[in-house]
Amino acid sequence: MIPPEQSGEFVAHMEQVLDIYKRPYDCRYPVVCMDESPRQLINETRTLLPGRPGRPARYDYEYERCGVCNIFMAVEPLNGTRLVSVTEKKTKRDWAFFLFEIATAYPEAERIVLVMDNLNTHTPGALYETFDPSAARALWSRFEFVYTPKHGSWLNMAEIELNVLIRQCLRRRINTIDCMRSEVEAWEGNRNNMNAKINWQFSTEDARIKLRRLYPTYDA
Repeated sequence: MIPPEQSGEFVAHMEQVLDIYKRPYDCRYPVVCMDESPRQLINETRTLLPGRPGRPARYDYEYERCGVCNIFMAVEPLNGTRLVSVTEKKTKRDWAFFLFEIATAYPEAERIVLVMDNLNTHTPGALYETFDPSAARALWSRFEFVYTPKHGSWLNMAEIELNVLIRQCLRRRINTIDCMRSEVEAWEGNRNNMNAKINWQFSTEDARIKLRRLYPTYDA
């Protein structure tokens, strides 16, 4: 969703994100995009009819709800790598532990530029609520937090990668979190082996033309 009217706050954060996406690859300061998505756990109530030539597999419309889980996604678009974690919840602690996983995956990075939305769990305070002060500060210092604007989730390339995961792997009924983790882990490994990158084309210059209605008017 894009704001329906002029918004200086929106375009300021948008241009910050777009300028970061223009940076050349630098392993010392990797640009990593992070997002999360809830997924329902669903069980079949009847045996499916397997597919055969000329006829796809058929599922009964009835199903059993088995709870929900959460998928954290971190993707480095220029390097073609991603890190995925399936958790039971998406609390501040879950997010903090996922940040620890990201930091661990980049031991040589001087600072990780982390692009994410401004969800109320995505704050430095979550680190201090999860780890002791020295560990929280050390983890925070590994990152540069960059927030997409409100109504600007489309600016987060991790959303693109989540949609790929859902389309390629999760468009079927999965009933347990263990099965979800196994499927996601297999997809992650295959996708990383492919070194699948994201070719982002939209720039600040494009935004100033195509989204000019969002820019506040001013007196020269």
